[in-house]
Amino acid sequence: MIWRSVVGKLWGTILLLVSVVLFILTVLLLQFFENLIVDNAKVQISQLTGSVVQMIEDERGFENSEETISALIDAHTSNIVIVGDSTRYSHASNQANLSRLPYDMFRENKELSKVLTQKEEVSVQGDFPVMNGNEPEHNEILIVGKPVQLSENEQGAVFIYQSLDLIHETNQKAKQIIYLSAGIAIVLMTIFAFFLSTRITAPLRKMREAALEVAQGNFDTKVPILTHDEIGELALTFNRMGRKLKNNINALSQEKEQLSSILSSMADGVITLDRKGKILVTNPPSERFIQAWYYEQGMIEREGEELPEQMNELFRRVVNLEREQMTEIELQGRSWVVVMTPLYNQANFRGAVAVFRDMTDERQHDKLRKDFIANVSHELRTPISMLQGYSEAIIDDIAGTEEEKKEIAQIIYDESLRMGRLVNELLDLARMEAGHVSLEEMEIEIDDFFTRIVRKFQGLSKDREIDLQLSTPARPFSVFADPDRLEQVMTNLVDNAIRHTDKGGKVYVNVVDQSGGMLVEVTDTGSGIPKEDLPFVFERFYKADKARTRGRSGTGLGLAIVKNIVDAHDGKISVHSKVNEGTTFSFFIPRNSKNESRT
Repeated sequence: MIWRSVVGKLWGTILLLVSVVLFILTVLLLQFFENLIVDNAKVQISQLTGSVVQMIEDERGFENSEETISALIDAHTSNIVIVGDSTRYSHASNQANLSRLPYDMFRENKELSKVLTQKEEVSVQGDFPVMNGNEPEHNEILIVGKPVQLSENEQGAVFIYQSLDLIHETNQKAKQIIYLSAGIAIVLMTIFAFFLSTRITAPLRKMREAALEVAQGNFDTKVPILTHDEIGELALTFNRMGRKLKNNINALSQEKEQLSSILSSMADGVITLDRKGKILVTNPPSERFIQAWYYEQGMIEREGEELPEQMNELFRRVVNLEREQMTEIELQGRSWVVVMTPLYNQANFRGAVAVFRDMTDERQHDKLRKDFIANVSHELRTPISMLQGYSEAIIDDIAGTEEEKKEIAQIIYDESLRMGRLVNELLDLARMEAGHVSLEEMEIEIDDFFTRIVRKFQGLSKDREIDLQLSTPARPFSVFADPDRLEQVMTNLVDNAIRHTDKGGKVYVNVVDQSGGMLVEVTDTGSGIPKEDLPFVFERFYKADKARTRGRSGTGLGLAIVKNIVDAHDGKISVHSKVNEGTTFSFFIPRNSKNESRT
């Protein structure tokens, strides 16, 4: 719709203003011309009346100027009536088309009679009806009357009147001219207004198109500057605004990307909340926290429960106290420390930012440190107590025979070896976990290597009446590994299998040649490991059945050392077990892990 556009509104406004002005001007002109024509007619009739009066008085009698007066009246398309004490004369122009007025009317009319009685000049305009038969004939007439001296002894009056129809015709022609002029003016003004509004609004339309482009993200759009007036200045300002907006958007985008990169690369979780506690911004660690919370809810996101209740309570404390608050949340077996700080928009509270730190490892390390101290104390207390007790027995000469003394000395020696082995294993494990262990890798022939390992345990297995078997690939192959460390792994696993297998059981060592390396499985038919203990078998000092292993010279460090050695070879180790059915330890060593010295 054109009337909804700036062009239509401006065009309509100009037309409305011009039309109102032309209407008022037309009304005033019509009134002015109507009054002007009437006034001119009055002046002409008054002059004509004056001329007749002058003519009568100069001729010293009406009879001498009658013909001249009749000719003069015919020339002016008027009617004349001369009334005196005894004189009555009237003459009507053939072109006037106006009935003659009766003589008595001039004496009876209040205004017209003033000419006779008061000798005043009068001018009367109105309707003077004349009886035509039985019906009155109305006439719009303009009458001008002046006193005249008809003779030395007679005073009279000259009345000249003219129909107003002629005046109305003249006025009507003037109106037609005014209407035509107004119509032409409106048409010309319409064209001019349309041209002017189009010329004014053309730059505005271009600015509108440019604004739409900018709204769609095209900040390089420019508005052409065609003039140097206010519209030109507006276009110049628009272009400057576009440049500044582009710079600001680029700066905001860079800051947003920088903030996003910082949040994504943070190890700590970050959640930003609005003043109602709704989540605004998160990063990957905080999303993991939220997902763990949803999982604990049964994967259902409830309205008003987007965060744990501890978090909501912490947010309420931040809102009420308007200072930093901290809490610790246990979720899905992990410990999170949450620090929440209020955010302000100048002086108004607008939300809060919460920083999450997963303290599970720290808590586990603290627990491991405490357990380590407790386990080392426990493992050392028994041999130290035995050393102390048997030493006191020797000092107090409790052992009476040489055989008893040798037995006590042997026990002291065995316990000292156990203590030394425990300390050496602790030092070895500490070096491995610190990354200070060196691997001297070389090519190992698998068949010869594992045959030697199994042969070493044949005597122990026969003493315990356990069947120890080895299975290797028929095709010879080799891997690159540290033979001493690999032997340490096999020694721990085979020794554990024999020690935890009852008499008459079996222990299998199965070596498999795989495309990527070597898979070794050590399987026994022993007592097995409870399901709840399987995740912890590779931890230091962990013993699945402490009552059964206490008498089997176990330190609880062997499997932890095994795992560190396998990890040092870029391998993997796992365990599968069922109680009273047996246990299988499997580890994989990559074939191409060849490094002369790995630290």
